[in-house]
Amino acid sequence: MTDTGGLLDVLLAGGRRADRLTHVRHLPARQGRTADWPAWSDPDLVVGYRALGVDRPWVHQAEAAEAAWSGRHTVLSTSTGSGKSLAFWLPSLSAVRAQAAARSLDPGRIESVTRRGSVLYLCPTKALAADQRHALDRLLDAAHLRDVRVSTCDGDTALEERRWVQEHADVVLSNPDFLHFALLPQHRRWARLLGSLRYVVLDECHAFRGVFGAHVAAVLRRLRRVAAVYGAEPVFLLASATTAEPAASAGRLIGVPAEEVVSVADDASPAGRKTVALWQPAEVPPAEGPWSGLLPEDDPWALPLDEPPVDVDRDGGVGQDGGVGQDGPAPDGRPDGAPTHDVAPAPGPDAGSVGPTREGSGPLGTGEDLVAEDPDRPRRSATAEVADLLADLTAAGARTLAFTRSRRAAESVATVTREHLREVDPGLAGAVAAYRGGYLPEERRALEEAIRTGRLRALATTNALELGVDISGLDAVVIAGWPGTRVSLWQQAGRAGRAGADGLVVLVAREDPLDTFLVHHPEAALDAPVEATVFDPGNPYVLAPHLCAAAAETPIRAEELDLFGPATRELLDVLVARGALRRRPSGWYWTHAEQAARLTDLRGTGGDPVRVVESVTGRLLGTVDAAAADSTVHEGAVYVHQGATYVVGELHLDDGVALVDRRDVDFGTWARWVTSTEIRSTTAERRWGPVTWGFGAVDVTTQVLGFQRKRIPGMEVLGSETLDLPARTLPTTAVWWTAPVEVLERAGITVETAPGALHAAEHASIGLLPLLATCDRWDLGGVSTALHADTEQATVFVHDAYPGGAGFAERGYALGATWLRATREAIATCPCRSGCPACVQSPKCGNGNNPLEKAAAVRLLDAVLAHAPAD
Repeated sequence: MTDTGGLLDVLLAGGRRADRLTHVRHLPARQGRTADWPAWSDPDLVVGYRALGVDRPWVHQAEAAEAAWSGRHTVLSTSTGSGKSLAFWLPSLSAVRAQAAARSLDPGRIESVTRRGSVLYLCPTKALAADQRHALDRLLDAAHLRDVRVSTCDGDTALEERRWVQEHADVVLSNPDFLHFALLPQHRRWARLLGSLRYVVLDECHAFRGVFGAHVAAVLRRLRRVAAVYGAEPVFLLASATTAEPAASAGRLIGVPAEEVVSVADDASPAGRKTVALWQPAEVPPAEGPWSGLLPEDDPWALPLDEPPVDVDRDGGVGQDGGVGQDGPAPDGRPDGAPTHDVAPAPGPDAGSVGPTREGSGPLGTGEDLVAEDPDRPRRSATAEVADLLADLTAAGARTLAFTRSRRAAESVATVTREHLREVDPGLAGAVAAYRGGYLPEERRALEEAIRTGRLRALATTNALELGVDISGLDAVVIAGWPGTRVSLWQQAGRAGRAGADGLVVLVAREDPLDTFLVHHPEAALDAPVEATVFDPGNPYVLAPHLCAAAAETPIRAEELDLFGPATRELLDVLVARGALRRRPSGWYWTHAEQAARLTDLRGTGGDPVRVVESVTGRLLGTVDAAAADSTVHEGAVYVHQGATYVVGELHLDDGVALVDRRDVDFGTWARWVTSTEIRSTTAERRWGPVTWGFGAVDVTTQVLGFQRKRIPGMEVLGSETLDLPARTLPTTAVWWTAPVEVLERAGITVETAPGALHAAEHASIGLLPLLATCDRWDLGGVSTALHADTEQATVFVHDAYPGGAGFAERGYALGATWLRATREAIATCPCRSGCPACVQSPKCGNGNNPLEKAAAVRLLDAVLAHAPAD
């Protein structure tokens, strides 16, 4: 089915839902432009591609492949489904076969070819690596090639198979985590692969951003350095979503100047007409209550974005999967997401408006007037609305993905959609499933294959399927709530109408001011440019442990310092002074017994995932991230897996196991907790008259105290219980400033408006700090309170969202006046009336962007800046 106009009519239900459609945008179709196969292309590979239906490459594929074949680092930044994989497999596989053929013809004459060439493919998730392995196998089968040896190697790979890969594989598919924890520390075992490395492929490289991106950048520099020890200088081929400044981002990632990277961004693939609909759920009739029909969206512990899937390696060991509780970078790698502690819990139903307010990510929009919402007229939840739309699309024969913002929402949408379909056609209910992080790898592969082949018509998914897993032929994508960035929006939208077919995309607003703003101001979502991939490879908090790891791999020589950046020598001196490294005339050495790579975790996951095990059978159902276990698999919690409900009987945190029993229940469980921020030590402090600026170590502590049972769908409270669980503390660094009573009074800030003014200033300052510190907004968290226990004054905190800190808050402290002036200007010059995503609203505010006082925030910042020193 490709008639997107017809599908939109289906959703409008004969006009009954017309008032929910706020905007329709038709993106025109695009004709494909092809090129000849490059003259150097391996003829058997060309035969294989043609057998798979690729008669000629698209122009961008040929252009990128030519650049790569000529030995230039290349980044291809085109839309979802534009065939980026051909651009890197054609030159790399052609090179492998050419070298192999050269050796076999006359090994004595060809002195430059000392061994068979190899290729290393790296991507953010195991799911994507498995998908690429499947595609490669199809290509090689179609080409009737048996001389290219392909293997996947990650934390799930058995030791015996790993040895075969070390000795024989031509193409190895893996991830940066495996490089960090296993391959580079044991590089002597991988000497054959490293010494013959011709190409390194980095797929979905826009996912490597924020602190995660800085970690990956360090790993890639270590890879280049170790490969050079074995005589290899590989060419890097990068594939990215459409993103700003792809060459600059790619160069920063691999450690070369941007001018040394060829950027190919002119998409020549065909595209069908795409219809983008912005949708706001209907108001709920008073008799129904705000949560009629589905689970609420105020689930405080539903992870906001699923980000790098749990299919990642923590230590390179067999089966040691880790993850950040989100399943698909964005994160923002933090491919569209953030650590769980970066996103503050939303307040409970009895929370007041004067307590601390928290936020975790960034504003979007153009600054138009916010559409006023009547708080007494709640709207249906986006998940309830999406379940209705997904059922209608499935019944109409469409193949659809529904993207949700949490794992619980994915399960809820799939369950309610199946219930709707049973009323229409019981046979259709089995055509809908959920897909999320925490599933076992084999379950996820089966679901990917089922939607790919059409056995499933619809998946309700987290952003796990945002990345390049090959799922084509979809008619529609429904997105439950703003996904956080425009890059993510267009990545998810790109799943609809792939392979040149028409597609329908529906963005359904959550009951949140940010979403409300966007669906009524389409230019903010659809016309603004996509974001750049932001990360700082020179961040000393990230780089220091990688320098230790590099020294452990092979001593660092003076001539290698430029590889890691201009501040490397100074940082090495600090590491020597602290006893981490030893300086010798020949270089810097790691002399400790423990493995240096264990000093850092690329993804900041906070521990191994908790396994969810059925107590009667011993069957492993899935995993839950360590940081979220207390709130999701505590004793008495309801755990949902593909529509089946289980009740947790026991949670053993020390063993990382939750034991569950299969039970059909008509209720869900919601955790209740308390969060606090404590200043542990003040590293630096300065005064602006009555205003105090501080920087130091803080503890951001959250403790689950109990939970409520609520009947579904009516949400009546059935009971509550207390829990005895340990507090979870994020030790990190923060910058803070205080506003004593006299400053508040000078600004005309009352007791009633103080929380909203501080909260708005906090949001805007978090949004502005990435302009001064090379970070991503998802690398930051914040707290504002009208009275803090440690400062005894109104205080705004901005903290690094990573254990131990990452240097961003310190940068904010150093540039306090500049930072705060930029914050003030961003709010004051925004043309909106009462606050919008371009100034004080946040897409991941733990308090639902409430309270916010835009005008009071400007007055507050003016009063604080009146005491700032002159520049």
